[in-house]
Parts: sequence; C-alpha cells; structure tokens
Amino acid sequence: MTTKSAISTINLSVTEAQNWLITDDGECFALDIDELELPEQPYRLYRFLTELEDILNRVSDDDSRIWTIAPLVRKLLTSSYWLQMEFTHPHPDPGWSVRFLYQEHGYPLTVQMVAWLSSYTSPIHNHAAWGMIAVIGGQEKHRLWRRSPTPEQPDRIESVGEKVFVPGDIVGFMPNAIHSVEPIGDEPAVTFNLYGVTDYSQRFEFDVHTQTAKKF
Repeated sequence: MTTKSAISTINLSVTEAQNWLITDDGECFALDIDELELPEQPYRLYRFLTELEDILNRVSDDDSRIWTIAPLVRKLLTSSYWLQMEFTHPHPDPGWSVRFLYQEHGYPLTVQMVAWLSSYTSPIHNHAAWGMIAVIGGQEKHRLWRRSPTPEQPDRIESVGEKVFVPGDIVGFMPNAIHSVEPIGDEPAVTFNLYGVTDYSQRFEFDVHTQTAKKF
C-alpha cells in the first residue's frame, strides 16, 4: 500500500541540497557538483533510466559515475514529485519495506524506494556496488566503518564516525563503503535508492562484537 500520510512532499531544490560521498574507507565528503537546470517539461523516469545507461557505457570508474549521476537524481526527484510518494509503508515486522520502481531483465541498475520505521537499525554491511540514496522523508543516521584487518581477525572493522542525513541530501557510496543505517525521529525514513551491479562474492555483513563477516 502506498501512503502519502507518513511524509510531506519536500523541496529538493538546489539551494537546500547537500551532496555527499562516502568512500571505501568510511570518510564522508561533501560533493561540489554543478546542478542541472530543470526542464520545462517533467523529467520522466524512463528518460532518467536511459541517461543512466548511457553514463554506464561512457564512464567506467565508480567515483566518476557517482559525480555524474548525482545531478540527474536531483533533477528527477525535483521534477517528478510523484516519485516521492511511491513507497510502501513498512509493517512493524520486519520494520522496513522495499518497492522497486523499475525491473527489466539485463538492465544493470537497481532502482527502488526504501522505507524504515524508527527504532530499527540495519546490520553493518557493504553493498559491493556503487550506490546512491536520496533522503525523501525522515532522517537517517549512518554509522561509518572501515576495514582494519589483523592476522588474527582478517575481517576486523573499526568505527570512523557517524553522519545524519536529512531530506534533500543525496549520498553516494563507493562499493566497499561499510555502514549501518538507523532512522531517527518519529516518522519513517524514506529514501530513493540506486545501485550498480552487485558483486555478491564481496558483499558482507559484519559483526563488530566478534569481528567476523559473512555473506550478505
């Protein structure tokens, strides 16, 4: 069920926008990106998907892809307000929901809306793919980690810090960025999520107490 009561339509305009990049080492940097001029006509999802595929064919490294795609994400969400409502309200069990916006055999991207209820926290994980989220409603606290292996604990990680992202923020992730996500506040945290092709052999869930990792 799609709901419009959980969040209010927000202004994702350039003046209020913050763009971020989380590196493989868990560092979070502000991105100084030239925003795109909004078109007179709505910037449709199908056009966004086509331009994304063109970027993937033209740009080979993940860092450059994030820099190139972030302005398109803001252009899409600012122009097509209906997308901000295209999420499913989470059920208390499991406390989160995923709604795919587009699926096609062979299309190399995952495009979805994700919603989390407050008081739920994700496992510590990486994505093994470049990724990007845009916060639509609520707030998310991301705890950031990096690998710090030792001979006795090859999957050891250490905390780098944490960052709270608010509506209007667009956050890019490098494939080996490690984080956990915790919604904060009273309303669900709702995000537009975009991921490249996942290398599942390199995607892990980490246990900071035992300093071990398993496939995720």
